[in-house]
Amino acid sequence: MTLLVIGGSGFLGTELVRRAVAAGHTTAATFATRPGSTAEVAWHALDLRAPDRVEAVLAEVGPRVIVNATSGGSDWAVTAEGPVRVAMAAAKYGSRLIHVSSDAVFSGADVHYDESCRPDPLTPYGAAKAAAETGVRLVHADAVIARTSLIIGDDRRSEHVRAVHDLASGVRDGVLFTDDIRCPVHVADLAAALLELATGDSTGVHHLAGADAMSRHELGTLVARRDGLDASRLPSGLRAGSALPGGLDIRLDSRVTQHRLRTTLRGARRFLDREA
Repeated sequence: MTLLVIGGSGFLGTELVRRAVAAGHTTAATFATRPGSTAEVAWHALDLRAPDRVEAVLAEVGPRVIVNATSGGSDWAVTAEGPVRVAMAAAKYGSRLIHVSSDAVFSGADVHYDESCRPDPLTPYGAAKAAAETGVRLVHADAVIARTSLIIGDDRRSEHVRAVHDLASGVRDGVLFTDDIRCPVHVADLAAALLELATGDSTGVHHLAGADAMSRHELGTLVARRDGLDASRLPSGLRAGSALPGGLDIRLDSRVTQHRLRTTLRGARRFLDREA
């Protein structure tokens, strides 16, 4: 199988590329700024704002499957429009498409969200992700939309782990919210699940979040304990009292998707326990 990982030099993309190569897949990947370090991969520069370049990469690689793991933040041209360009090209070349989305497409008004729930975003980033989901499904009816939550790893490549280290050491200002609830997932579990979907035949919306719902402060405390940091140094606060937009309590219900997968989407209390 020839696999193309869009955003292959990012945090999630790096893990996807590593696992794809280990599984024996012919793998190509794209980058926006600099290529990744995996030598067995064909690296291609790609700006998702350039339709001609998107088509050129797909024509050159000829992928059986594409996993779009890019994250352009609230940049509408990259996060909302870019995935639609990818989906259009994937449909043209007959490629299976796995599009990675986010729990930011939800407001938190309903707290619990399964795969049947419709997006109701509150932030520019969430709105861009929701728009991408809609566009991808319209132009590529067989695409998989894979929503996930906070992505955690074993080192500081994860922005959430990096924030905990910086806050604990006092090199960053800020707090970890006690009322901001998500379902963190380990990058290895997420990448394995995405590749499992890539080699299957399912379509539509899937949720790939961890089994445990927790606040960002609890998550930070678990990361600190795992990494030998002083968790008491982590400042706490309420997001409800801040000026930051976005939902407070957003819990992706991944049970339907988990039932279909061999990969176990572990909860953070499990994967951050050093003795587990």
